[in-house]
Amino acid sequence: MTIFNLGSINADLFYALPHMPSPGETIAAASLERGLGGKGANMSVAAARAASRVVHMGAVGANGGWAVERLLEYGVDTRHIVQVEADTGHAIILVDQAGENTIIIHHGANHAIPEDLLGRALSESETGDTLLFQNETLLQPEAAAMARKLGMRVAYAAAPFDAEAARALLPLTDLLVLNEIEMEQLKSASGQDLREMAVPTVIVTEGAAGGRLHRVETGWEAERFSSPEVKAVDTTGAGDTFTGYLVAGLDRGMPLRQAVALASQAAALMVTRHGTADVIPDLRDVQDARFG
Repeated sequence: MTIFNLGSINADLFYALPHMPSPGETIAAASLERGLGGKGANMSVAAARAASRVVHMGAVGANGGWAVERLLEYGVDTRHIVQVEADTGHAIILVDQAGENTIIIHHGANHAIPEDLLGRALSESETGDTLLFQNETLLQPEAAAMARKLGMRVAYAAAPFDAEAARALLPLTDLLVLNEIEMEQLKSASGQDLREMAVPTVIVTEGAAGGRLHRVETGWEAERFSSPEVKAVDTTGAGDTFTGYLVAGLDRGMPLRQAVALASQAAALMVTRHGTADVIPDLRDVQDARFG
């Protein structure tokens, strides 16, 4: 099976800070590093490193060739990444000494993906393949509608949260992944509870506390799952790692709870590392990890 990911590709610029700046404060960074990122690229790398076949659908500018090459190195099929006139997307990531982060995103080429790319890429899909997307690109409703007609499973990571996008996409979604803050934002924006949203499977992550899953066969009652206890140094990309591993596990036929457990372990290992796509653990790293 194959995961087709309609996703962002960013240059991530990491600034290590002693603390997050207050309004009006000027603060010196201890270091600056550039890496591959974007929620889409992170999820593609995570799913590929979790042993799934991943086709990335996206765009970069003339200055983004290095990002495409790096995705290819990490095992992602890059044939459906196109070059557009807009600059490659980028993110400014501030990380404090506790590992917490603040992120500023410039969409750039991620909002210039041509619509005809969807048809070219998804024409290669088979029934039972997965379409994955986030909220850092456009064309999600078009892609989801196309995927449904092709018999694909639709997985939606509703981040960064966008109320209009969520309302349009919930009826087309089979698997919804979001954190607890985004879940509350979604309930407020939609005026619906989980039963009214009627998404078959919903995963709500809660950081170090683990999270909960809700599924139609249990009436969307919360089922708790835990996260391994680790010392976090950088939480950037942990949610993307979780989603990529989760979708890959399901793509490979794992039962939901087993896929969630694998994803939780991968995310826990991720927060012990500085960086985003470039440091996402591979499957052997996760399987060999010793927690607690």
